[in-house]
Amino acid sequence: MAGRECYHCKQWVEEGEAHNCWTTTEEALTRDLPLDLREAWERVRETAADFGEQRIYASLNSIMFSRQACYCFVRPKTKFLELCLFLGRSVTAPQLRRSALASKTKIAHLFHIRHRDEVEPPITDWMREAYEQSDALSARAKAIGRSASAPAASKVASPTVVKARTRTTSKASSRAKSGARATATAAGGRTKATASVKRKTGRKAAPKVAARTVRKKAGRQR
Repeated sequence: MAGRECYHCKQWVEEGEAHNCWTTTEEALTRDLPLDLREAWERVRETAADFGEQRIYASLNSIMFSRQACYCFVRPKTKFLELCLFLGRSVTAPQLRRSALASKTKIAHLFHIRHRDEVEPPITDWMREAYEQSDALSARAKAIGRSASAPAASKVASPTVVKARTRTTSKASSRAKSGARATATAAGGRTKATASVKRKTGRKAAPKVAARTVRKKAGRQR
């Protein structure tokens, strides 16, 4: 029978079989945990729930803790709980496995929790910090995004401005061409006038030279 592989959970789904891995539950994700991890999970959930109003829900293979945006999630594994906290700064702890930039204002920290005794300060303090700063960090990221896009938008000229600039450039080019033609015409006129004067000057000078020559010859004969 034909089927498909789920894009999200990679499970093979037979044709016609109902499948929606997004509609999982906390119970489905934690029922098979060993005792130590189940107790650790319960302590993580109780600690987060005491912070205040929020949404706690299962999504795919994780349990999310969210205000306006997710500030923390737990991904149950076979040998540990993967706890991810979104903070506005970098922190260190023996349980920290790695950290990475999650957005312009948030850094994701991944901790491995193996026992309920590990759910204590400083990890619980960082959980509260993530909860309390979540909305402010999200708002700051949006403000940074708006300020970064504003200069780029101001540099983009509107079609009307572009057309106006094109018309202005065309007019300036036409005026320059007209000026060049006028200059060339004037220069040509001056050249013709000069040539005409030279020709006239040459015709008048010739008889005078001839007259002087005749007078000199007549004086020698006398």
